[in-house]
Amino acid sequence: MGRIFDMDSPVMRFLGRVADLMILNLVTLLCCLPVVTIGASLTAMHYVLLKMVRNEESYIVRSFFKSFKENFKQATVIWLIILLFLVVFGADLMIINYSGMNFPSALKIILFALAMIGYMVMCYVFPVLCRFENTVLKTIKNALFMAILSFPKTVAMMVLYVSPVILIYFFTMAVPLVILFGISAPAYLSAMLYSGTFKKFEPEEEPFRDRFETGEGIDMDDGGMTDDGRTASEGETFIGKN
Repeated sequence: MGRIFDMDSPVMRFLGRVADLMILNLVTLLCCLPVVTIGASLTAMHYVLLKMVRNEESYIVRSFFKSFKENFKQATVIWLIILLFLVVFGADLMIINYSGMNFPSALKIILFALAMIGYMVMCYVFPVLCRFENTVLKTIKNALFMAILSFPKTVAMMVLYVSPVILIYFFTMAVPLVILFGISAPAYLSAMLYSGTFKKFEPEEEPFRDRFETGEGIDMDDGGMTDDGRTASEGETFIGKN
């Protein structure tokens, strides 16, 4: 019986992981409250989660704010682009649904396709930003590339991210649970999915160090893998290069 409560027992490790996810969820929620900081908050959350998935976790809060500070500028720019996209898409939906005008079905299909592509990019853009050094434009392009490359995993991630909303819609009593785990838990499961995809573009045998302490970063343009297994640093073009 005593072994169950040993710090290295599966039960205690599971409880420890649950506590970490709860702390991370609350910190992320608090840092998202100013709205403009949502991008930096999600980037920092994914930075911590990727380390957790790879069993390379450090201090949750300290790692979160290191990433938050380091990626704040780019993450905010990306978030504002996403916000603009959401506003435009929302306005289009309102016009289609409430203007009383008849719009062709082709236009509705195009809008739906654009929405799905945008959602796919949103699933990957902040994880990509937290792991790879690049420009804003190339980060967005690489996020789309990752989403297409691992399309089945992308679909699973899309479902995971909307699951808290669906849960609240059908079970209002689940609100406290969503407040505690609604962001970090789906993102943690998503990190388990995209971690393997990311490794295809990381230099071989490079540990996931805290690049904010070393001052280093990973550039997808220089460290990515080509189809034949070589790295792009060997003189070949990789995603994002003009």
